Amino acid sequence: MTTTRIDRRMAKLKVEGRPALVTYFMGGDPDYDTSLSIMKALSRSGADIIELGMPFSDPMADGPAIQAAGLRALRAGQTLGKTLKMASDFRASDNETPIVLMGYYNPIYIYGVDRFLADAKASGIDGLIVVDLPPEMDEELCIPALKAGVNFIRLATPTTDDKRLPKVLENTSGFVYYVSMTGITGSALADTGKVEEAVKRIKSHTDLPVCVGFGVKTAEQARTIGQSADGVVVGTAIVNAVANVLGPNGEHTADPAQAVATLVSGLSQGVRAARLAAAE
Repeated sequence: MTTTRIDRRMAKLKVEGRPALVTYFMGGDPDYDTSLSIMKALSRSGADIIELGMPFSDPMADGPAIQAAGLRALRAGQTLGKTLKMASDFRASDNETPIVLMGYYNPIYIYGVDRFLADAKASGIDGLIVVDLPPEMDEELCIPALKAGVNFIRLATPTTDDKRLPKVLENTSGFVYYVSMTGITGSALADTGKVEEAVKRIKSHTDLPVCVGFGVKTAEQARTIGQSADGVVVGTAIVNAVANVLGPNGEHTADPAQAVATLVSGLSQGVRAARLAAAE
């Protein structure tokens, strides 16, 4: 497949000698315009790759914070079509930051795979993370996505053993997302020593970058994970930064985009210090 923004960004960061900061937020939370301003704030504040969440009513791997964000977005009228439009609107002012759509297959299936891939490509989407499609179902979406020039990013977990890992990696592209613990998003940070071992093990099977997520909330945690990983993924902390400035009726008690920008700026400093700390 052709080189994507993800491939170019990861190659650039490798030359710079630092890990990527990969940031997740929920599209449409708490409303379309605010969410778009959050997306723009992510790239301005140091996010290297943006994961754009597709809200879904029945998530299976999301913790309470991301579930609540998805429900807020759905109540505000967010649809898959509007999420693609958000990417397109973002692209009007930023044609460099990679965008990965993350979510579940049901909304894509209802939308129609061929139509979805055409619209995603036109909207400036670079990659997909669809958490409920195993490798055995690659013909459903993964293979068509790769043919369309869209990276298909797969999750690996602590329970993905050496026998299973080659199958998981078979059609993966862009990067590998290592979920650092079993459980749901927003759980406690995993043991960093075990994370380092897992990253080495995955890298023995693939040349793809390995990004680590689930549980990273602070700049210090990002710095520590970034010493061994090619990227650090932060999601729940960003979603919580939005929720924390919303009142009981959804009113803004402060600017959500600014709250996110403050958090991400600190996280960005953390990943940029990661390899410096490793060299000390």
